[in-house]
Order: sequence, then structure tokens, then C-alpha cells
Amino acid sequence: MHTYQGLGFIAMILGIVDPTGGQVTKAMDSLAGGAPKVSAVSLQPVHPMLLRNEHGTVTRVMIDVTDGADSFVKTFNFNLVGTDTLGDIESLTLYSTGDSDKFSPSMAIGEPTRHAATITFHSERRLKSGRNFFWLSCRLNPSAELSRRVAATCTSVETSLGRLTPRNDSPGFRHRIGVALRKHQDDGVHTYRIPALATSAKGTLLCVYDMRRRMGRDLQEDIDIGLSRSPDGGRTWEPVRVILDMGMYGGLPPEQNGCSDPGIIVDKHTGEIFCFAVWMNGKPGKHQWNDDGSEPGFEIGKSAQFMMVRSRDDGITWSKPENLTRQLKREAWWLLAPSPQQGIQLPDGKLVMPVEGRDGRDALSTFATIMISGDHGATWTVGQPAFRGGNECQAVQLGDGSIMLNMRNDHERFRAVFVTRDLGQTWEPHATHRNTLIEPNCNASLLRIDYYAVGEKRHALLFANPNTQKGRTHHTLQVSFDDGRTWPKSHHLLLDEGQGAGYPSLTRVDDRHVGIVYEGSQSHLVFEKFSLEELLKR
Repeated sequence: MHTYQGLGFIAMILGIVDPTGGQVTKAMDSLAGGAPKVSAVSLQPVHPMLLRNEHGTVTRVMIDVTDGADSFVKTFNFNLVGTDTLGDIESLTLYSTGDSDKFSPSMAIGEPTRHAATITFHSERRLKSGRNFFWLSCRLNPSAELSRRVAATCTSVETSLGRLTPRNDSPGFRHRIGVALRKHQDDGVHTYRIPALATSAKGTLLCVYDMRRRMGRDLQEDIDIGLSRSPDGGRTWEPVRVILDMGMYGGLPPEQNGCSDPGIIVDKHTGEIFCFAVWMNGKPGKHQWNDDGSEPGFEIGKSAQFMMVRSRDDGITWSKPENLTRQLKREAWWLLAPSPQQGIQLPDGKLVMPVEGRDGRDALSTFATIMISGDHGATWTVGQPAFRGGNECQAVQLGDGSIMLNMRNDHERFRAVFVTRDLGQTWEPHATHRNTLIEPNCNASLLRIDYYAVGEKRHALLFANPNTQKGRTHHTLQVSFDDGRTWPKSHHLLLDEGQGAGYPSLTRVDDRHVGIVYEGSQSHLVFEKFSLEELLKR
């Protein structure tokens, strides 16, 4: 009796007494531990919904049951508020993953359902004590538009313990629609990696990448350079073309004739397209960036080779491989390779391609620089190293005509940034060198965008990378309006918070859009498209 009065008094103090005394009873049960407790949380993970994917997790619902209650869930109710066009969704399926917060499509609840403004899934799934995870997965209609978005919220859950209204931990979030450009085992290839994206003189999107045929590992392995081509701004992509394959050169098997790290540049004046890659011959178990995986000199089988193929018909057909090693590499260097990114063309027609290499054996002997062609790709010259201890890089021209080189940094988890005013003969550190843009030690992308605002010509820089110093997650797009001196958080756009491999590559799709390919959490290679209006709005 004394305990009952004490709990009632506590309930009154908390202001939860109603005229019938019902809330007193609930409070008393809760405080005494006599009644099971159940709660629910709804969350939309940040990543795109991808065309060509069978599953795309729109919403995760977590039901937490305490006190060992024996209970089950009856219904889940969702609404699709925030979805631009319901017809973009082909079907929706609810899955249970038990106490694991990792998605798996192995345990479906009910049958897939067609899209509707509100959806109910019926269930008799038993709830275990602790956390229980459920996932609403979406399959897109093949006609879904890249400019639109998908969203879903869990509005209520009926359980044997009562009706729940889940707390929404991602209010207002909407998934962008993208394309699973390349996936595991597409065309029998184990892994696709290292994309570089460009736009041809005719407006065709061209994405080159590693086709790692047997396994996910880097050179030395059976790797060819593939190309995906889109004539309609990324909406559809033609079948893959293999544009660089060294076959069984020297009588060695394909796994000892791998090509990797493609870079691409388009001459907008002539329409010609150049793709570069690094080729290793022999040296099984070695890697061109480590120890004697590549050596000084020019000899095939000892030094990794700098290769090029070209297209004069908008990327439809490609030339036989040309070996540029003796033209470009200094004999004392241990390695010279293209940076796996897009090059740029200056207003006077000069082509500027980022390159990388190493001039010694130790881990920090890496360097980054640019190579220049003033005769539309007939010949190339390599500049002086901009920074030692960095490698993969991308170049842009700044407002004053200088060229900025933004580099992966092997010293610490900040981007290295240098500027040249004489086409790579001399370099000076930028104000943001090793102190502003963070990275997890990974390739990144940098792109200059010219546009008009209030009748005035302006430009901005776009930067994409995994925006963290810990792992290749939080794939993010940033914008700078002052030639890279500042990157305001108001213009940080998180694309994918999940674990991927990074390696983004940006290109101008047309007058109103920018495209990106990156290695995200939902596919080996992901393509997304953004309007300039969204990216540049202030």
C-alpha cells in the first residue's frame, strides 16, 4: 500500500495523471518494470535508388522490445510522401533482418506490392527481446527519371503490444535516382573499379574503368580497360566496349598483362578522345606502386608502361594501343602513369592531363604533375613534380589562368593542393594545401563550372570525394565560389553515407547538368546527375 501511494505520488509529480487514473497505472507498471516496453524508429539511409538494381533500401524500421516480452508484429504502414512520381517505382518489398542492422533480401514479409500513396504490409513476425530490424526495399521502373526522387516513411506499426508511431530520424529526406552503371559479374567481370568520366565534343558521356576479370585485386592481375557510352546524358548506356587489352603479350597469360587506372581527355576542337592507362607485363604478385613492381628505365617487363588508345568517332571505335613510355617517362623514374581522371583543355586549345609516378623505391617517393600537348595530342611533354608523397590528382584552370592540381596525399588525411602559372614547370602551394579538404587517402575529383548569374559570367569549382578521414564512406560533393579557397558547408551535398571505394569522377553533362560516377555502397560504379541550379543556389 505504501509502494502504491509512492508511485501514484511520483506519477502526479510527473503530470501524467488523468481523471480515470489510467495513466497512473501505466506509469506505475513502467516504473515497477511490470509491463513490456516497445518503441520504433524509422530511418531513410542516405544513398541513391539505382536503376538496374533489384533492391534499394528506402526505409529501415527498428522495433525495440525490452523486458523479454513475448510479442509479434501485425502490420506496417508506410506512405510515399516525397516521391516525385509514384510510377517511378515498380515494386516495394518488406524484409526482416532479425537483430542485424545490415540489409539482406533473404527473408521477405509478404509479397512485393505495387506502388501506392499508402502501403500496408501484414505480418505475423515474432519480435525478439531487443532490436528487430525491417527494411522497405524498392525496385525502380526502368523508365524512372534521374531528375526525380523517391521517399517513404513508416507511419505506424501494429504489434501485439499495441500500436506504435515510429520516431522519424530522417524527416524530409528523399533518395535521388541514379544508375547502377556496373555491377559485380556484369558481363562475367568480377569487379569494376577506377572510373574516369568525360563528355565528348558531341555531348556523349564516356566512362572508362578497370574491368577486373577474376577478382577485385589491383595489378598485377587480369584487368582490361572498359568503356561505357551514353548518348542521352546518362539515362541509358550502351553495352561495354573493351578498349585496351594487352592479351597474352610476350607469351604470358592475361593475368600477367593487366592494364589499369584509365585517364581520359577530350579535344573539343578536333573531337578526338584519348584514353591512357598503365600496363604491367610479368611480375606476378607485384604492384606498380610498391617496391620493384615497377623499376627505372623503359624495358617492358621491368618498368610499368604508359599506354594510350584514341578514338576519332565519338568513342565508338578505338585505335590499337600506343606505348608512350619512352616519350614521357624519365629513365631514372621508377614509374610514370596517368592519373585516373579526366583531363582539361585550355582556351587556347592546349590539352592538360594529370599524371602521377614515383622517383624512388620508398613509399613516399610518389609524385603528381601534369602533361601538356600543344598539338592536339600528337606529342606530349611532362611537367616537373608538384608534390612528393602524393599521386592521384586532377587539374582545373583558375580564374587568373593558373592551373590548380588537387592531389591524394600520402602524408596525412588532408588533400595536397598546388598551383602552376607556367604549365607545370614550377609549382607553389595553394592556401588550402594540406589543411582544408579532408580525405581517407583516396582519389578525388575536381571540376570547374562556368555559368551565368544575373547576366554576369561566373565560375565555381566542384569537388567530390569520401568526406572523411577514417574510411571510404560519406561520398560528398562540395562547391567553392572563390577558386577553392573556401568550401562552405551550406554547399556540401552528401550522396552516399555507406561504405564504397570512392574514386569519384565529375563531368559537365550539358549547359544545365553535371554528372558523377563513383564507387558507392549500392553498386561497383554509380552514375548520378545534378542540375546546376541545385548545386549553385545560394
